[in-house]
Amino acid sequence: MECFCLKEVRPELLEKQQEYIDKICAENRILGKKPLAFVETYGCAQNESDSERLKGMLEAMGYDFCGTSVDADLVLYNTCAVRENAELRVFGNIGALKHQKNRKPGLVIGVCGCMMQQAHIAEEIHKKYKHVDMVFGTHSLYMFPEILDKARLGNRVFENEDSEGEIFETESCHRDAPPLAKIPIMYGCNNFCTYCIVPYVRGRERSRSAENILNEVKRVSESGYKEVMLLGQNVNSYGKDLEDGLTFAELLDEVCKVDGIERVRFMTSHPKDISDELIEVMAGNDKICKQLHLPVQCGSDRILKKMNRSYTREKYLQIVKKVRERMPEIVLSTDIIVGFPGETNEDFEDTLSILKEVEYDLVFSFIYSKRKGTPAAEMPDCLTEEEKHRNFDRMQEVQNEISKRRNDAYFGKVEKVLVEGFSKTNAEVLSGRTDGGKVVNFPGGSELVGEIVDVKITECKTWSLTGEIVK
Repeated sequence: MECFCLKEVRPELLEKQQEYIDKICAENRILGKKPLAFVETYGCAQNESDSERLKGMLEAMGYDFCGTSVDADLVLYNTCAVRENAELRVFGNIGALKHQKNRKPGLVIGVCGCMMQQAHIAEEIHKKYKHVDMVFGTHSLYMFPEILDKARLGNRVFENEDSEGEIFETESCHRDAPPLAKIPIMYGCNNFCTYCIVPYVRGRERSRSAENILNEVKRVSESGYKEVMLLGQNVNSYGKDLEDGLTFAELLDEVCKVDGIERVRFMTSHPKDISDELIEVMAGNDKICKQLHLPVQCGSDRILKKMNRSYTREKYLQIVKKVRERMPEIVLSTDIIVGFPGETNEDFEDTLSILKEVEYDLVFSFIYSKRKGTPAAEMPDCLTEEEKHRNFDRMQEVQNEISKRRNDAYFGKVEKVLVEGFSKTNAEVLSGRTDGGKVVNFPGGSELVGEIVDVKITECKTWSLTGEIVK
């Protein structure tokens, strides 16, 4: 467990948080055994980072962790509100816990995160899921120890305050094992894309101070982490809300100066805010991974305007050209929404054409999911669901061919791979990533985990590479 203290936290709030941590820890110590917690996370890397902090608090309160809700004394779901499928999974899982709660009345069940920042979702759980003990939103994560204390006493706690003026952190963080450490540099978003719920559930942009970020990077380096991923809904906006703050490019440069850190990644970049300064810093610093996730969402100017994306197709392609001129080896990925309200088949053809023109290595694609409270939710549709799914399948076919072809270019090359661990599908095969984020699987022993090794690529698949260590 890594411990840290941030200036953004008001001292009285941190002290109150610690009082509840100490109280629950003492109570668990009296029990003579550590209760088990099961924490499941939905959504983005930012949600995963939040869960690491929640688990850090649980660890400080005397909990151990288990891999299934069946064995747990506490079940906590950290939720995502971006797509409907994630919400349906959460409701299904908490509904299934009702019988477990009947068999084990002492079980504490909690739901937190982005979904819970929406009042209508919290109200639905309050009325329909009486076995859920605690509900709290993204702005109340710092209150978790206090909320848990009340729930352990038999109270139902619902906390989804709208305050977003401060960044609340915790002294404890339970990270995944090295080599990668996820470090948030900012919270919230100011862009208000018409399809997106994030600004409503995570609030406006708030940047952490560079001093606190760099101190955290130093601590993870001292703990054996060689790679950091800097997180934000729009990292390119970092520091704009701080007086005399660093730009994101300047922050990247400072992070690279930390001893022991060998790779630096970040996500996500909004095209409208990407700067020449950032491109130059990326191109000129070997520690910064040559990987860029640059969401385009659509190839049609008409739909981009309806989405409130604040750039045109031409402007986006100019950015891609500039990036590839400075970093020919760059690995590009993007997000695509199919079937946005008002999209026609002609608009979709524009999206297909931008895939073919840019040739992304990887595309995260989704059929539009209506989010209550966003402007797009009130916009009329042009396409039927059948047409949307047909277009989606066509796009997948086009992108699969592009991804395979781009991976084929790695055949016979020797790539430096940071070994992350063993493959999830084969316990005898190691798995790691190239500088550009390509997944590489190859035979090797556990002593290589966390090391950067030279791997010759011997097979190229659509989504991964296979190789052998070059000795």
